[in-house]
Amino acid sequence: MARDYYDVLGVKRDAGPEEIQQAFRNLARKFHPDTNKDPEAEERFKEINEAYGTLSDPDTRRRYDRFGEDFRRVPEDYDERVAAGAGTRRGGSSGWSTGDGGGRVRFRRGDGEGFGDAGVDFEDLFGGMFGRGGRGGGAGADWGRIPGADQEAEVELTVEEAYHGARRSLTLAGPTGQRTYDVNVPRGVTDGQRVRLAGEGARGSGGAPPGDLYLRVRIKPDARFRLEGRDIHVSLPVTPWEAALGASVLVPTPGGGAKVTVPGGSSSGRRLRLRGEGMPNPRGADGDLYAEIRVMVPPDPGDRERELFEELAAVSTFDPRRPR
Repeated sequence: MARDYYDVLGVKRDAGPEEIQQAFRNLARKFHPDTNKDPEAEERFKEINEAYGTLSDPDTRRRYDRFGEDFRRVPEDYDERVAAGAGTRRGGSSGWSTGDGGGRVRFRRGDGEGFGDAGVDFEDLFGGMFGRGGRGGGAGADWGRIPGADQEAEVELTVEEAYHGARRSLTLAGPTGQRTYDVNVPRGVTDGQRVRLAGEGARGSGGAPPGDLYLRVRIKPDARFRLEGRDIHVSLPVTPWEAALGASVLVPTPGGGAKVTVPGGSSSGRRLRLRGEGMPNPRGADGDLYAEIRVMVPPDPGDRERELFEELAAVSTFDPRRPR
């Protein structure tokens, strides 16, 4: 059984968006494979990223709160499908038989946890809907109009493709042969996010509509850009004189590049924030970009450069190892 996403992030179920984001950032810094070399850190980071991707989106979080770990198996138009298929499965009734007339369905998982108001077993309900055979019905049972099952596949993108949006041609194998899909992935998708292709899932029976196809986005690791949610982290190499005197330099971004002012007296490790230069967010504020300064010295200084460094060493009273 998958871990509860709230437990993964270490937040309560009533946590607000800012609390969830802060918890994610703290854990992402701790377990990111670039900074944590523990063999299990990468899997832990993926788990954290998936939990944040679910709980940071209001619509997805509501589905998760309602259906628990099974929320991805439940079609987004679940309520409409239940209403459409109710008549043939329950002998022509106008809705699912819930016992109390409440109109909502409770799913019972392996741990006995329930959602909603009625008493319909999850496996009983979806065994028929998704073609696995329901309780009291064999493989040959006539279920009538049964909507098709949702399906899922993965699509891999670079950071730049996720930033700008991308077009992909995917060929997937199915029971009736291979099918090719031309997919427009919208800009601003994040790792673990799903893109819905309505009506492209498994076929329904008895004239019922097909399911949907969901493409789960996986963003490739990038040597330049490190993602934490919608925030982007980059290294910004600067010369000793730029760090000491200050300078305006170009910092790389997935969008091409942006100017940033390095304040005088900057040391390695100082972070500069570029608000709104992170990953786009179609539903809210864009992420930020953080440029971390790295002071670089000439690997093989020329004679004149060496003279100037020696002169600086002779006149400077700066001692970085002196307690301050």
